[in-house]
Amino acid sequence: MDKTSIINRDKNKYLHSLNEEQRQAVCSVDGPVLVLAGAGTGKTKVLVSRICHLLNNNHAKPWEILAVTFTNKASKEMNNRVSNLVGQAVEGIWLGTFHSIGVKILRSNAELIGLKNNFTIIDTDDQTRVLKQLIKSNNIDDKRWPARSLSYIINKWKDMGLLPDEVPPESISNFAQGKSIDLYKDYNSLLKVQNAADFGDLILHCISLFKNNPDVLRDYQKKFKYILVDEYQDTNQAQHKWLKFLAMGSKNVCCVGDDDQSIYGWRGAEVGNILSFERDFPGAKIIRLEKNYRSQPHILKAASELIKNNKGRLGKTLWTDQENGDPIIISSHLDGSEEARSVVENCEIISKNNNLNEIAILVRAGYQTREFEDRFLTVNIPYRVIGGPRFYERREIRDAIAYLRVISQPNDGIAFERIINVPKRGLGQTTIKSIYELSKKNNESLITSAQNILLTEMIRPQAKSSLGKLLENFNRWISLRDQTNVRELLEIVLDESGYTDMWQKDKSIEAPGRLDNLMELADTLENFENLTDFLDHVSLVMENEKNESSQMINIMTLHAAKGLEFDHIFLPGWEEGLFPNQRSLDENGTLALEEERRLGHVGITRARRTVRISFAHSRRSFGEWQNSIPSRFIDELPDENISFIEDNKNFDNNFFQDNDFNQDINFDFDQSYQSTKKIPHIMKNIFIGSKINHDKYGIGYVIKINYEKLDIIFEDHGKKTIISDYVEIIND
Repeated sequence: MDKTSIINRDKNKYLHSLNEEQRQAVCSVDGPVLVLAGAGTGKTKVLVSRICHLLNNNHAKPWEILAVTFTNKASKEMNNRVSNLVGQAVEGIWLGTFHSIGVKILRSNAELIGLKNNFTIIDTDDQTRVLKQLIKSNNIDDKRWPARSLSYIINKWKDMGLLPDEVPPESISNFAQGKSIDLYKDYNSLLKVQNAADFGDLILHCISLFKNNPDVLRDYQKKFKYILVDEYQDTNQAQHKWLKFLAMGSKNVCCVGDDDQSIYGWRGAEVGNILSFERDFPGAKIIRLEKNYRSQPHILKAASELIKNNKGRLGKTLWTDQENGDPIIISSHLDGSEEARSVVENCEIISKNNNLNEIAILVRAGYQTREFEDRFLTVNIPYRVIGGPRFYERREIRDAIAYLRVISQPNDGIAFERIINVPKRGLGQTTIKSIYELSKKNNESLITSAQNILLTEMIRPQAKSSLGKLLENFNRWISLRDQTNVRELLEIVLDESGYTDMWQKDKSIEAPGRLDNLMELADTLENFENLTDFLDHVSLVMENEKNESSQMINIMTLHAAKGLEFDHIFLPGWEEGLFPNQRSLDENGTLALEEERRLGHVGITRARRTVRISFAHSRRSFGEWQNSIPSRFIDELPDENISFIEDNKNFDNNFFQDNDFNQDINFDFDQSYQSTKKIPHIMKNIFIGSKINHDKYGIGYVIKINYEKLDIIFEDHGKKTIISDYVEIIND
């Protein structure tokens, strides 16, 4: 059969399984089309069917179709599904990720952007290495201005589609006293000299190619009669510019995405791309896919009501013809440990009649996984962490534990080698090799050889000084081992070794999360009487990781959960400051709040059958108990689709409305201050907004409750925290 004319006997049979909106999205082939595809509405099916429709109805030959995805996995799946639908392998379609398509274009036109067609694509590690050399050659202090920070800045500019001369003044970083632009120019020049490109260049060079070579652009515009883009809400500004260049030829561009699932702003995704589609592509047709084939009605109604609070959206409402099922369960807990215990107990109950693989716990921050991991280990339920390492596998946690291992067992050469130059102390491979040789020669431990090598001339004076200081520190830490509690010991080690300072100075996007993980580790140590007990616990955890079974409960962040689905979803930690995340709100305000709300929407819509949302009234953080209040997102869920349950307590109270969060409370004492929902709480008869009298401070109103402690605003004395036994309720 001629591969250029792929026609089945019933060439449009793929249309029979589509609903009306899906069919419109498939058959609207002329002009720009935006398919707003809500969660679970069959967007991949629409994309695959659209490609099949273009081929079967002779709208285009395979090589005249450009289909762009975000991952290689998605590309492979789409290619397989197109082949299955058409009935044979389809060759010639330009189907791949933005970067793979970019490479293909650049290989054919490399000389026009100053490269040879066999140019090398460097990865993140290579990029950091090049930038390190560049920083040193410019006599810049690489400890104060690390290469990882410069890498983040340059990659951000490339994601914005900006060459050095195009970076606006307000976007110029103060890196190295304002030298970031010059370093960006030098870096680009250095890459071209080495005939190399980084991942950002794969799109940015294409933009330059199209700008500076109109004839080349016209050829590609003529070539691609139809363009399809998946996950359009996740495109960055450079990808958006790239697409606009190519799509302005035939204008037959179909973008599929969901503005309500745009959750990657922190890595450059620009939700504005999908919101401005009609402006960028005049005459665009908007088709909404709202029928959900995944979740039961309570889940969809709750998710839809939550996301309606966002102003930056095009709008749609998910619905299904499934039976109602169970409402979303909201539960409150005394603290994080009780929350973890409750979640794991419920997982255990569900697992009796369900596959473990169909249960997932979705957290906002990576460090939250630790309590669940420890609890699953205790009750011997297998689990996996998706999208990242398990807690005790994380680099910073392994480093910290390596310090503790050497303190506990000074002969632990493996642990000593791991941290001998972390953070950097000028103890390179030559020094370590010399210590190894001495250890082998004298049949002694590495740390003993390190002590003995100080008495020789085998290493440089600078290395000898650094090594001597490290060994002095270890001797002091070892002397504290039995006199200091484990948590305090870790804090001393991380501080005096410079390890915490290393991450505080690191400006990479991962650094804040690593510091959070170290704080979580410190909090964990409160549960252990001594260092040996903790290290034994870690060994059991690591051993458990080797004994993986085919069925495992899934733990992941909300970001990692996008695109996945499970029967049963747990959403712990829905508290102000944790979710929505306070750091994000501080940095980006309303834009961050809306993205956080989209994260909540994504989390809820991962579920097919049940959702359980939980929060704790207090959490251990930075060595202290922090009081918590429920996330504003809980208050935005509709009453008819949720059900509160009591966590073994006789709770009865209210909680804040949306406009009361993250603000200094300053209100007229005569006005009503009641919430819209009832939420369980340990204090009976006292509510948020209750009017009280205190012998010393007079009349006040309750603004926060933490068990027996009340935060009260007094008319003449401001905010005070009072034990409930010392106030009298006034019933006006």
